[in-house]
Amino acid sequence: MTPRRSALAALTLVLFLAACAATTAQVPPTEEARATASGADAAAGAPTTSAAAIDLQGAEVRVRGPATTVEADVINAVIETTFNTPYGAAASYEGSGTFEEELPRDIAAGEPPDVALYPQPGAVIEQAAAGNLVALEDLGFDLDELRERFGEALLALGKHDGRHYGLPTNASLKSLVWYHRPTFESRGYAVPATWEELVALSERMLADGSTPWCIGTGSQAATGWAATDWLEDIVLRDAGPAAYDAWVEGALAFDDRAIVAAAERMAQITHRDEFVLGGTEAIPDIDYRDAPQPLFEDPPGCLLHRQGSFIVSFFPDDVRLGEDIDVFAFPTIGGADGALIAGELAVAFDDRPEVAAFLEVFASREAQCAQGSLAGVARISPNMETSADCYRDPVVALSAETVLSALEAGTARFDASDLMPSAVGAGSFWTGMNAWMRGADLEEVLGDIADSWPD
Repeated sequence: MTPRRSALAALTLVLFLAACAATTAQVPPTEEARATASGADAAAGAPTTSAAAIDLQGAEVRVRGPATTVEADVINAVIETTFNTPYGAAASYEGSGTFEEELPRDIAAGEPPDVALYPQPGAVIEQAAAGNLVALEDLGFDLDELRERFGEALLALGKHDGRHYGLPTNASLKSLVWYHRPTFESRGYAVPATWEELVALSERMLADGSTPWCIGTGSQAATGWAATDWLEDIVLRDAGPAAYDAWVEGALAFDDRAIVAAAERMAQITHRDEFVLGGTEAIPDIDYRDAPQPLFEDPPGCLLHRQGSFIVSFFPDDVRLGEDIDVFAFPTIGGADGALIAGELAVAFDDRPEVAAFLEVFASREAQCAQGSLAGVARISPNMETSADCYRDPVVALSAETVLSALEAGTARFDASDLMPSAVGAGSFWTGMNAWMRGADLEEVLGDIADSWPD
């Protein structure tokens, strides 16, 4: 049993403990969020960084990223309590649902933010190659110390031409399926361990009069990324880690038979209209944040939802984890397992001392632990100095332990679309999946994506 699967097996046992501390879909008012972060920071001790060696009074640091609403409030609360208040600085975060479109335009116009929180390492490499980013080495970071905190694998995600440009500041576990526990118990459904069992369970749910799946991949300008996650989880298991790595690097084309076969397997669920609430064509029109909501209706509108650990940020405030909803690992395929992870890299567009100080504090144990202690959000720290007691929610805590265990065991793979060149990973791959959901021919879609790969 891999570390990931043993941890997720234990997850079912500990979810009962979460029933009394249900996850909230909305962050409390900002003042309450700040108070919570302040308490976590006080417990951990004041940050001990070189930020204390420079005058940060009134220093402005503009930070941007794709996180909005709940998560944006938490990021700003952490910035306020771990950077602004201790040092008198004036840093702020601004999130946008069209971040992937807006940022390249701002960079081209000569108006980038001081810091960006990128979910796509491939885009980080492109910006580094274009000479737009400041290397961590040039900002004064000790790379040996960073390797101790984050590991070489994560730091390498932002490595270009021998230098490092991305500081890991968030992670998530994507290989999860959430389910309506009362229905499982009343009907005697067993948690599926294999893909075949998952498809058979979906058939049984349909025969019992229920719609098996809620699936939504809408995300404004980023619509389609949630569909790529489905395919990535399947490729990792169906084709194997070596093929997955070759696919990410462009050595295995999208129209290769291994990728086509994985997509055909995915279609056994996503392209069965009766399996999906609203039907397959509606999938891109349903926002990923709204997609799990029918799970909480009475009676439930669906019984299964595949999404990462962060989705608990958008659950209703009265949901009882372990009672109303539970979670299991994305099943094995042909006996093969894996852990699909994602995250964010903080990058600097400016080499001012206050920018370096911000990155140092934001990636510190104190700030990373504070973000895990806030209600209503599921940000997982990739900083190995953090621990399970940093997390308010036991689901998030177990996910965090699983991510770190999988990284150490070598069974984890980073989100493929986020690693690919942005023209593909945040472009043709997203739009191609949308077209496929809306009825386009699979092999034509994959051929078009393959043709879009940069030379």
